[in-house]
Amino acid sequence: MSDNATKVAITRRLPADIETRMGELFDAQFNADDAAPDRAALSAMMANNDVLVPTVTDRIDAALINGAGDRLKLIANFGNGTDNIDIDAAYEKGITVTNTPSVLTEDTADMAMALILALPRRMVEGDRIMRQAGAFTGWSPNWMLGRRLAGKKLGIIGMGRIGQAIARRATAFGLEIFYHNRHRLHPDIEANCQAQYVATLDQMLRQVDIVSVNCPHTPATYHLLSRRRLAHLPPGALVVNTSRGEVIDEEALADALAEGRLGGAALDVFEREPAVNARLLDFDNVILLPHMSSATIEGRRGMGEKVIINIRSWADGHRPPDVVLPSSALVD
Repeated sequence: MSDNATKVAITRRLPADIETRMGELFDAQFNADDAAPDRAALSAMMANNDVLVPTVTDRIDAALINGAGDRLKLIANFGNGTDNIDIDAAYEKGITVTNTPSVLTEDTADMAMALILALPRRMVEGDRIMRQAGAFTGWSPNWMLGRRLAGKKLGIIGMGRIGQAIARRATAFGLEIFYHNRHRLHPDIEANCQAQYVATLDQMLRQVDIVSVNCPHTPATYHLLSRRRLAHLPPGALVVNTSRGEVIDEEALADALAEGRLGGAALDVFEREPAVNARLLDFDNVILLPHMSSATIEGRRGMGEKVIINIRSWADGHRPPDVVLPSSALVD
């Protein structure tokens, strides 16, 4: 046990070097078996510690926050997204919430770009074929034809750090970049990303060949790609999601795929994660990944370092660098 009086509960196993450092700095409680804590376990952690370090799969709702007692003062989320935490309830109770921004930008953009490449070229389909005895009988001119990327139009929903990083990668492959965002970017950023702003999402969807979802999950973005909006996509369009599953209506997506209106989808996140809509398993032109866009050794260590910095700043009486505020406390 550390001599530091700050009691910290960590809900899942973190990289070994990060846990070692936390054990040196804080009175840290680790999750040795790495099982996701249930609601009762989360409640106990929140009642008996100064700091909770949850992950994006831990749902910290208003009832848990309001029932936590007076000891808990910091929720240092191990993750960039904070849709797993009721930020408003924490703010009202005087609990600071932090996250780990920027660390995962390049990793997530790499994966999104990999899916943008793999989907039209049918790479995963090809791999599956090679694992079936006798399925591949030799090359022929019309075998496994995909589609060329150069000259296609990529629409990015959410042009934050990750969206911009995807745009910079995509231009190298000859894709024409369009984006829709709550606010238009500065002209210098648009020029750097070679991206064209589209004022309405409906308008953008009508003109792109591939759409990449990169916005956070909020009440405003729930089912943002609804049945109506999916119908705006041109025939054969591709959908890639490395953001949050709730942004897409999965039933509507499955219907569009079943009807042959879409050319395919690549999903790293799911609406009811970890459950996957069983209908999506039946399509050869769908790539399904287990929420691994940010899963690099470097990324996880970077996240852990951010968490440590946020806790130390708070414990030393300073404002942590990565405070997350509710929308009501923000001024545009």
